[in-house]
Amino acid sequence: MEIQESPSSKPHGQPRYMAIFWWLLALTVLEVLASMKLPIGEGPKIVLLVSMAAVKALLVALYFMHLKYERISLGVTVSLTLVLALILVTANLMQWLFHSPSTVMPPR
Repeated sequence: MEIQESPSSKPHGQPRYMAIFWWLLALTVLEVLASMKLPIGEGPKIVLLVSMAAVKALLVALYFMHLKYERISLGVTVSLTLVLALILVTANLMQWLFHSPSTVMPPR
């Protein structure tokens, strides 16, 4: 019995796994060098490193998880999940930033 493709599926070329691997390796080396050698403040360094990690996660999701070749509905679902995660991380960060460490909680 032969498996037939649905008419809505589009043929796509073979992903270039080795090219993506080299990009990921280069970004990892840049992250390590930036974390150890870059003479900038902690805030900009954190923003740079998180941005580079986000680019690496996007490359992995698009090519190794084949999201680049999926239907738009799956992309919307993944995007909404990432937006929710970003909201939760931002809320947690805001709580951490604006919580006064000098406030001592009374013992129970």
